[in-house]
Amino acid sequence: MYRSLHRTPRSLLRFAFLFLCFIPLIHASATAQPAPALDSASIAPKYKTTTERIFAAAQRDSSAYHRLAELCDTFGPRLSGTRSLEQAIDWVLAKMKQDSLDDVHGEDVMVPYWKRGNESCTLLKPRVKALPMMSLGGSVATPRRGITAEVLVVEDFEDLQLKAAEAKGKIVLFNVPFKSYGETVRVRVLGAQRAAAAGAVASLIRSVGPFSMMTPHTGGMIYADSIPKIPHAAISLEDAEMIARMSRRGEKIRVQLKMDAKMMPDAPSRNIVAEIQGSSAPEEVVVFGGHIDSWDVGQGAMDDGGGCIAAWHALKVIKQLGLRPRRTLRLVLWTNEENGLRGATAYAEKHAQDKHFLAIESDEGVFKPQGFSYGGRPELLPVIRAIASLLAPIGAEKIRPGGGGADIGPLMQKGVPGMSLQVDGSRYFWY
Repeated sequence: MYRSLHRTPRSLLRFAFLFLCFIPLIHASATAQPAPALDSASIAPKYKTTTERIFAAAQRDSSAYHRLAELCDTFGPRLSGTRSLEQAIDWVLAKMKQDSLDDVHGEDVMVPYWKRGNESCTLLKPRVKALPMMSLGGSVATPRRGITAEVLVVEDFEDLQLKAAEAKGKIVLFNVPFKSYGETVRVRVLGAQRAAAAGAVASLIRSVGPFSMMTPHTGGMIYADSIPKIPHAAISLEDAEMIARMSRRGEKIRVQLKMDAKMMPDAPSRNIVAEIQGSSAPEEVVVFGGHIDSWDVGQGAMDDGGGCIAAWHALKVIKQLGLRPRRTLRLVLWTNEENGLRGATAYAEKHAQDKHFLAIESDEGVFKPQGFSYGGRPELLPVIRAIASLLAPIGAEKIRPGGGGADIGPLMQKGVPGMSLQVDGSRYFWY
């Protein structure tokens, strides 16, 4: 899904606070070592003054917002495999060196390169209407002259099973209302497989999200080698509902779909890495960050430029204040999160021997922060909550069990606990 740059410098500052306060204070071990004996009640008083210094430094200016604007305005979309992504990575590395961060470098990763090309979707019957649409990332193309076929509307995968006998030779439209992203997104990811297995020649989805102004959303999808690959695209909520109403009235619906999408050879990219070396245990690492790539139809401001900048400026402010955490703080801006997770996988493999004690991801948007989700040893929750209590002045002290994230997923599979920043996501799909 595309994101536009929304002028919320104060929200971005609050967002950065969470990293600024939380990261230097991590006590808890992530791996199989015995849990340290910690007095949770003593944590907040011990770090109150440090937290207040961080708050004051973060609110001094809007440099984080201005840096995000410069990133988005200068380089635009940062799809994996494109020149704009690599130019953005060069720019970030240069700026991080100017910030005097430690061990700033890129780590090579080969990434998939998918090109959207020209695309269109036209309703032919019962009337002619151009339908705003977006190919879904990784989709194959239609034949050169497109695919023209009757549309079969289904409500979900179960409804498709009931109507499977009707699907052959048709374009299946999944008109699935939004419930939650995690629940509804499976139609985007797996819809082409399910439709092709039923004999469809192409598949469309109602864009994943609760809000629309005739704005279709892109996003990733996957094929299965054992099932024919058919074109897969998204249309707007409004048009999906219109076609569903036509179907309920028994009208014959015919659509022409044209897509030039294609996969190119894998291309070189990089994860971005910067650190503050730990004082007494530099070999122990707290890793945190977001993903620097974006889809090709927006600026990548919220998904995930804002998360990257907030994490980056957390490290910058900690450095400027002369704070020296016991463990190494490692910032990683992962490449290729949107359509492959190659960056996350490559980082986990390259750093498999590192002693990661915690992994934190920021990829939920840059609205008002509420706290973190935590996925790790439950006996450490009191410590995590004690640290989070320092964020009460900005209303972001909530900790809920069950943290995780796409880019820290490979680390969590190896036993590293993970945390994900939680924000008020009620307006996420507006942008």
